[in-house]
Amino acid sequence: MSELLFSGLKVIDCGSYIAAPAATMILADLGADVVKIEPLGAGDPYRQVHRLPGNPAADLDYGSLLDNRGKRGLAIDLAGDDGRDVLRRLVTAADVFVTNYPIAARGRLGIDEASLVALNERLIYGSFTAYGEKGEEATKPGFDTTAYWSRSGLMDQVRTDGAAVPARSVAGMGDHPSAMSMYAGIVTALLQRERTGKGTVVRSSLLANGLWANGFLGTAALNAAPFTPRPPREEAMNALTCHYRCADDAWIVLAVLNEERQWPLLADGLGLSHLKDDPRFLTKPDRLASSRELVACFDEAFGARPRAHWVEVLRAAGIVFEMVATPQDIHDDLQARTNGYVVDYPALPGVRSVATPFFVDGVPTAPASPPPSPGQHTAELLAELGYADADIARMRATGTIA
Repeated sequence: MSELLFSGLKVIDCGSYIAAPAATMILADLGADVVKIEPLGAGDPYRQVHRLPGNPAADLDYGSLLDNRGKRGLAIDLAGDDGRDVLRRLVTAADVFVTNYPIAARGRLGIDEASLVALNERLIYGSFTAYGEKGEEATKPGFDTTAYWSRSGLMDQVRTDGAAVPARSVAGMGDHPSAMSMYAGIVTALLQRERTGKGTVVRSSLLANGLWANGFLGTAALNAAPFTPRPPREEAMNALTCHYRCADDAWIVLAVLNEERQWPLLADGLGLSHLKDDPRFLTKPDRLASSRELVACFDEAFGARPRAHWVEVLRAAGIVFEMVATPQDIHDDLQARTNGYVVDYPALPGVRSVATPFFVDGVPTAPASPPPSPGQHTAELLAELGYADADIARMRATGTIA
């Protein structure tokens, strides 16, 4: 393989859970040498999330498999002098340092931006928080389900209808998009460094990314546009942009926006050709005014056959639609596999994960490699930093490293 784009770039991942580590994983995919710093013992608490009730039960730590692939692991106590000396040596030679530790913890551990930028003027310091670094909530803890999903208005707006309970998020739903914006900020800062010779600080947060994800409705609200409560599915305002249950209890969603062309095709495909001449459905305004009746007609049609049948019918008719996939459907998604959206791990036969979601012609990515176990490369990394065997043994004896 030709040299990867970020070969030689030294990155320190001093984060936990998802957003900050996932941003550095993208850099690792593109060839950066990413060192994941973890506390002694069990390491990053994210390693235990797959064991929590409600998540898919597996011995495989599938969360770390995705978000920490391609990294080297360093487990160390940063509270002591030896640990801080190791950190200083790492930072002096690093290009990028990323953390999402709470602001107060950064000061206690000596990983705040002032301390680290002073060691290396070319350092890109990536700071990720829940709610931003200013204001009375700057120190408020948060996860994607709270700061991204709930606070942004998304949790309210994706409920099935205005009377339904708010919709729950899933693990990483806000973290992974947030990681992509953090990565974008880091790459932007690297370009700036190419021009100025100096590093800078990149800041992002779950709240900022949640508002961005909800930007369409957020901008409407910021400009006092009146909102209409979402009706129940059976009373959808437009039957041609609604979702329908098939005979096998699987669902399909329609997104027919070009109604002039696709309405007749859809009616024919569903075996409802007679509706094309029905006065209630002749024009788009007619169909909108009679949407409840049209939804009922579609419910009966879709409910008569399994989803596989309707997938073939709608595809042949050129209708814009999609199956409402479950996570299990990803396993057999040929389109995702064909386009490289799923990656295999050569060292772990049969193990797969999700690929970084962008591709640049002429810019290859590294083969997916397993995430490190906590501190897996500690001795190797310390030797690279110039520590003698005796120093490493002493730090192990004093509990600075495992």
